Amino acid sequence: MGIATFGNGCFWCTEAIFQELKGVSKAVSGYMGGEVKDPTYKEVCSGTTGHAEVLQITYDPAVITFDELLEVFWKTHNPTTLNRQGNDVGTQYRSAVFYHNEEQKKLATEYKTQLNDSGAWSDPIVTEITAADTFYPAEDYHQEYFSLNGSQPYCNFVIRPKVEKFKKVFKDKLKG
Repeated sequence: MGIATFGNGCFWCTEAIFQELKGVSKAVSGYMGGEVKDPTYKEVCSGTTGHAEVLQITYDPAVITFDELLEVFWKTHNPTTLNRQGNDVGTQYRSAVFYHNEEQKKLATEYKTQLNDSGAWSDPIVTEITAADTFYPAEDYHQEYFSLNGSQPYCNFVIRPKVEKFKKVFKDKLKG
């Protein structure tokens, strides 16, 4: 099994998307990239720990490749806004690929360069590509948030439209 770790805004949104992909066996919301050991959600949201909200994905490379996961990553958030995704603002919402090996680093860097060179975005991509360090799972109430709280206003107005768009674009990669 492979491991991928992405920061692309709110982990509730990210988890709702990636857990739907064929080949993904686990998607865990958490924190990475900061200085404080075992941070809490409140600490991360304060912006003082340096952590990003991330999703750590366990996947079967025989079913879905890291390159395919990168495609979903790049197409499901805005990688040109520094420390921001929509109304979510702060360093914890930064765009980041935390690579687990040199191949992941190479693929993420190449994809970022190709996107910048293609003009797909009018602004430069600010996604950081950084070696993975300690992953801290988020508190239990953050796990499977959209699945368990789909009727909440944030889920209805922010997450649901992202998931619906994602399902249209990536329908061939969805679990049955």
